[in-house]
Amino acid sequence: MAAERLTPGVIESLFTDPDRTAREFPVPVLQCLQIKPLGAGAGNERYRLVLSDMRHYVQCMLATQRNNLIHEGILQRGSILKMKEYQAQYVKGKSILIVLDIEVMPELGQPEKIGEPKAIEMPTAPPQQNTVIGGAGFYGAKSEPTQETKTQVQRQTNRGNGGGGGGGGGAGDRHAGTLSPIEALSMYSHKWTIKARVTQKSDIKTWHKQSGEGKLFSVNLLDESGEIRATGFNEQVDQFYDVLQEGSVYYISTPCKVQLAKKQFTNLPNDYELTFDRETLIEKAEDQSSVPQVRYNFCNIRELNDVEKDATVDVIGVLKDVEEVTQITSKSTQKPYDKRELTLVDDTGYSVRVTVWGKVATSFDAAPDTVVAFKGTKVGDFGGRSLSLLSSGTMTVDPDIPDAHRLKGWYDSSGRNDSFATHSNLASAGAATGRKEDLKTISQVKEEGLGMGDQTDYFTVKATVVHIKQENFCYPACLNQGCNKKVTNDMGDGWRCEKCNQTHPRPEYRYVMSLSVNDHTGQMWLSCFDDTGRVIMGGKSADELMEMKENEDPQLAAEFEAANCRKLTFRVRAKTDTFGDQARIRYSVMSAAPLDYKSEGHKLADLIKQMSM
Repeated sequence: MAAERLTPGVIESLFTDPDRTAREFPVPVLQCLQIKPLGAGAGNERYRLVLSDMRHYVQCMLATQRNNLIHEGILQRGSILKMKEYQAQYVKGKSILIVLDIEVMPELGQPEKIGEPKAIEMPTAPPQQNTVIGGAGFYGAKSEPTQETKTQVQRQTNRGNGGGGGGGGGAGDRHAGTLSPIEALSMYSHKWTIKARVTQKSDIKTWHKQSGEGKLFSVNLLDESGEIRATGFNEQVDQFYDVLQEGSVYYISTPCKVQLAKKQFTNLPNDYELTFDRETLIEKAEDQSSVPQVRYNFCNIRELNDVEKDATVDVIGVLKDVEEVTQITSKSTQKPYDKRELTLVDDTGYSVRVTVWGKVATSFDAAPDTVVAFKGTKVGDFGGRSLSLLSSGTMTVDPDIPDAHRLKGWYDSSGRNDSFATHSNLASAGAATGRKEDLKTISQVKEEGLGMGDQTDYFTVKATVVHIKQENFCYPACLNQGCNKKVTNDMGDGWRCEKCNQTHPRPEYRYVMSLSVNDHTGQMWLSCFDDTGRVIMGGKSADELMEMKENEDPQLAAEFEAANCRKLTFRVRAKTDTFGDQARIRYSVMSAAPLDYKSEGHKLADLIKQMSM
């Protein structure tokens, strides 16, 4: 039984006696009572969990690298799970777990709440904060040595400002406590030390305004839990720019300000960023191998057509063509910029143009047929889909990662002689109606098994709406532009958005619809969101329909009735989702457009002519 597998009392133990927990409960087993999305950062959501050991329950934050367990339906409410690596913290008098790695036990199912757990209460004097436990090393979690001799490289005295570097004490003494993972940092974090690799360092940038002038630089920092951007201004440029070297690992300790990330300046999936202080302690670590080199979230080249313009993606492929360096002049600044065009291909059968700039363009020396990985490229739509390497992005030639080895093996065995399609033949109208080669009937979609397995498939289908589920056709969303997260009615005081940390007087309702469509070959269910929902509902917004529902307006039924029998062209993404032990294919509508009967008539006439010849 699931109850017999839980570890009763372990939640209280890991906050009050972490040494005993590591000794007696190396791999605690808990039950998930609740999963709640908190907000998004660069496209990556954060989730809050409530976990129970049958006696107590505790609020938890799931590390973003394990979000896939929720996206794939593996971790659900009621799931029983093993805690492989986690961190116990006290934040504003509350006990919180940062969950870094877990293993769900699907064989135990998702039973109802086991026992009558109570909230964990914080002791009067917590014995230890920021405790990281890693399954006693059983799952290969790296434990940080408590006394490691480190080379101090930061304490440079800013003589012009009368000191300012601080100093004193041995590095081993300062880092005798356990390190904090980057994933755990927030505005509520106070005394902390992280061990992180500098994966990217910007040039020094200057500004001149009427109010004054200044300079800054930024670095991207990476550890096993996540990434974060750190910036130094003015005096801190002189202090830290030469200290922090790209590719090296450092200990960074408070004082160092944690604040909300300015998303226009970073492509990292973190809601927070750091600002260096004159007293920030930065020390180079002797152990340079225990921190990963880089973390990628690759999008294959075929899928770029379904990525929004101006989105930031990581991509990997084989270098097919390298053009010479050219120079363009910015219209806004009149400054010249060096650029180089690269052509990248992968095993989806597609190619894409990647533009690199500045020093990357002029010093580029990779030969065709090598594998290149790009982190932080901006998606453009000039002449179809294209990519541009951001100033905060990085490029790695022949990286030692599984994706690179797979692509190299494919290219050497067969890909070298393949021909590749591009996205350049997709105009804006084509995005609504789909590619000719992707047009399918419903029976073809099912017979060909589109969406089955690990591969995401895309297709276009012409079909008629026959039924729309009306029970939950929309949800209340945040009013802030670009947020779109669900808000909750905060005890009658307004509508609360957890991501924006803001309460609104009212929500904006957005479509989230499930509809049944038919063509002459069969039937299928499609999931639609706000933009496509408006097309299906003849231009009516979800706000308008929700007002009808609240006022019990009979016109609401008439609106849904009018949507039935509408013939549309749907651009659809097919992907397998797993819920428990059951896998099913989810068909999500990317775009929808009414049929152009004149164009369709011409196509049929041409087809008849071809058949009669």
